[in-house]
Amino acid sequence: MIEKLLPNKHFTEETLGRSIVKTVSYRLVILVLDFISIYLFTGQIKVALGFMIVSNIYTTIGYFFHERIWDKIKWGKIIYKKVDENNL
Repeated sequence: MIEKLLPNKHFTEETLGRSIVKTVSYRLVILVLDFISIYLFTGQIKVALGFMIVSNIYTTIGYFFHERIWDKIKWGKIIYKKVDENNL
């Protein structure tokens, strides 16, 4: 059903490089959000920085492997056959 709402269908898999770039960009956003929220709760820059650094090291690694594992799972994916444009 959701496929009908998505106009552009693609025929590719995630590459390792794309997964790495997505991981890094996502973590940069989370770094900022973590720092802001912890600073607002504690009012202490050192506490906010410390938590931000430590939590983002292990969650970045977890996110990367989560993405790579989900890319291998076939459930919920639509498989399209490639069309040979030379034979059209």
